[in-house]
Amino acid sequence: MKSMYGEPLDSNGYAPSIVLNVCDITYDGCYVCGCGGDLARHEIFPGPYRQKSKEYGLWIPLCPDCHRMAHETKNDMDALKKRAQIAAMGKYGWSTKDFVREFGKNYLQTII
Repeated sequence: MKSMYGEPLDSNGYAPSIVLNVCDITYDGCYVCGCGGDLARHEIFPGPYRQKSKEYGLWIPLCPDCHRMAHETKNDMDALKKRAQIAAMGKYGWSTKDFVREFGKNYLQTII
């Protein structure tokens, strides 16, 4: 199975993450703390945009503690959303308007 952009999807509907190698930084463990082991995929854009996050590769690996913290604190993670927007616009050739059409908001205007 492939996404609408031709990216291969795994059996759970995830395209490879495009967020992990922005700025030539590679992650091979938890995105937050760096530990390895049992990692979960955390979709950057939740709710109605969760499925799109999976299919466009807008997710990060998190260890169980960091994943729980991300959900419990309900932190907007604006910096991560900005990084994901930059990754998506670069990967898919989108304008800001294209991104907003897909994900409802321009995170590049958000103040951290």
